[in-house]
Amino acid sequence: MAHPQLSIVIPAYNESARIEHALDRVMSCVEERGWDAEVLVVDDGSKDDTAAIVKSWMTKYPRLHLVQNPGNRGKGYSVRNGLLQAAGDVVMFTDADLSAPMEEAERLLAALANGADVAIGSRWMDRTRQTIHQPLYRQFFGRCFNWVTRVVMGLPFKDTQCGFKAFKRSAAQVIFRLQTIERWGFDPEILFIARKLKYVIREVPVTWGHDERSRMSYLKDGIKMLEDMARIRGNSVAGRYDAAIAAMKDTSTMVTPQVDQVEQRAKAGAEVR
Repeated sequence: MAHPQLSIVIPAYNESARIEHALDRVMSCVEERGWDAEVLVVDDGSKDDTAAIVKSWMTKYPRLHLVQNPGNRGKGYSVRNGLLQAAGDVVMFTDADLSAPMEEAERLLAALANGADVAIGSRWMDRTRQTIHQPLYRQFFGRCFNWVTRVVMGLPFKDTQCGFKAFKRSAAQVIFRLQTIERWGFDPEILFIARKLKYVIREVPVTWGHDERSRMSYLKDGIKMLEDMARIRGNSVAGRYDAAIAAMKDTSTMVTPQVDQVEQRAKAGAEVR
């Protein structure tokens, strides 16, 4: 079976209340636009019916797949696990709440088609595109965190945390193999790695609406993310990323797809563990 042009990864943890609506919107968008796409839902050890709901939808959509993590590992692990198993020439991830409508993926795909290796959705490049604004306290903490990422990480982007990003397959296979952060702080790390590798990154304004059911705590998770950024800087100063990049080159794995997993899923049309 030929590889799909696009892979859409949806990380999910206890999303039984939202995943069916998300699948309906994503699969409808894929069909309406005629995308050559597969969709992978990565279940991060959910304790509810998330996996069962996805399996029921898989009977109708053969290019919908379930990837199950070995327990609850975090959003960063889920995204990495899904993107490294994805078969598409272009791979992307979106949050299960679809705060950025699936149709906005066309803006990311256009950026990749015009020369970018990585395209990241942004809530802040054009605020007129925000349909439902965040509460003021979330806006404040989000702005503070973005300022810290600019200063500490040297990332020039207005929005590192938007859960709507796309990659050329060759870039994703390298970036996500080097990723070490498994929870909320993974976004700055993958962008830091991408810049270190001189990939072309384009930030794209997208339509976006805040979901009040967001589970992220700006106090608790924000502190953890600051710790993650310190860890990323420490890894860089210690040369750990450079050593990992050199090791990948030595073993010729920098652009080698996970052929066995991809082919197995393509033949079975079933869940991947």
